[in-house]
Amino acid sequence: MATWQCVTGCGACCNLDPVDRPDLEDYLTPEEITHYFSLVGKRGWCINFNHNTRKCRIYQTRPDFCRVTPKTFETMYKVEKVQFNDFAIKCCQQQIAGIYGENSFEMKHYNQLVMVDKKTEGE
Repeated sequence: MATWQCVTGCGACCNLDPVDRPDLEDYLTPEEITHYFSLVGKRGWCINFNHNTRKCRIYQTRPDFCRVTPKTFETMYKVEKVQFNDFAIKCCQQQIAGIYGENSFEMKHYNQLVMVDKKTEGE
């Protein structure tokens, strides 16, 4: 089983365009939805995303809905801990494909990272 990992310098998850996430009310509370919309900036990007560095300016204090953890995914998506890695990997792949493209450098880098992890597990 692969282990979910975040790719440094990607930032695909920081594109918060509500058009791409019509089901927010299915997994966020009304207060979280208000907070979510307050973070949406130009072209759907989070106002805390630094486009030059591709890093979050508030990473240490980012909201729970920005955190990819088994606990957060269980609360938001009802994903059990044993399903977390596969679910989180698929979420990242879908978001990266939607933002940068299926054949983008970011997608290839992410998939390579996940595959390296899978190969390491088999050793």
